[in-house]
Amino acid sequence: MTMRLADIAAHAGVSEATVSRVLNGKPGVAAGTRQAVLTALDVLGYERPPRLRQQKAGLIGLIVPELSNPIFPAFAQIIENALALSGYAAVLCTMTPGGIREDDYTDLLLERGVSGIIFVNGEHADSQSDVSRYRRLIDRGLPVVLINGYREEIPAPFISNDDTASLEMAVAHLAALGHRRIGLAVGQSRFVPSIRKTEGFRRGMKQLGVEDDLVVHSLFTVEGGQAAAQQLIDRGATAICCGSDIIAIGAIRGVRQRGLRVPEDVSVVGFDDSPMTAYLDPPLTTVRQPVREMGLAAVANLLEEIGGTRAPRAELLHRPELVVRRSTAPVRMAAAK
Repeated sequence: MTMRLADIAAHAGVSEATVSRVLNGKPGVAAGTRQAVLTALDVLGYERPPRLRQQKAGLIGLIVPELSNPIFPAFAQIIENALALSGYAAVLCTMTPGGIREDDYTDLLLERGVSGIIFVNGEHADSQSDVSRYRRLIDRGLPVVLINGYREEIPAPFISNDDTASLEMAVAHLAALGHRRIGLAVGQSRFVPSIRKTEGFRRGMKQLGVEDDLVVHSLFTVEGGQAAAQQLIDRGATAICCGSDIIAIGAIRGVRQRGLRVPEDVSVVGFDDSPMTAYLDPPLTTVRQPVREMGLAAVANLLEEIGGTRAPRAELLHRPELVVRRSTAPVRMAAAK
């Protein structure tokens, strides 16, 4: 395709002379203007001149627990795109039950000479796991950033959603609808996110003056949510907070298997705001984990480390957002009594 300077200039909103300076690598062009010209090249389908093609600075390991939960592909996409814009290629490693372990992936990434690793809800999120695996990486000078599952014993940058505030937010929403018999369906108690969500739930219920502890720990699966919801319904719950959107899908199924309706009989609140939640039946009220902001923060911290600037050895908490849809409704008066 023949490159037309006039087309590029019109798309970028600059003069043809400016386009020419950018294409020839001449100085004196503002960074924003240069980027506008390069974007116009890409959008119009022109191939960038060799001198303007971004050179890959290296590989970054990205370890996620699974891809069946939509929240983890969402994290991966944000992180991969942000790394690519800085010249890095992400090597995606996915955990599977009975498959390659996190430690095996780490060894493989080290053999490939990665410049750093980002762990999303990895082994560090298990409060009973051995953190020495991360200390060994840090001691050898490899930049690492961890997302969710904060462990103060690991001297590395952490990026986390405020899970405690998330469940306080969910309980407050349900309380405003008149619910008092509120249950929590959450993952296994040894995981840091589950611990924090349970703490936030109990704190929210305490503010309501409710002493009953309607908490069921289960697997982060549809089946786990289904079983947990049925236990909570049997204990009189009129509303259920869930530790993930996947659990919430199972909870809705569990409610319906009891011959009840969502939200007329039982309200359900999810967690994550995964891409499909707005299209469920009913559309799911959920707590939005700020995936984009967290992913970008993780990349920024890692690139600082790679560039020689020490990122804070602390946890950066991100504020969640409650997204109200149609899976929650005012409590029925008969159920409230």
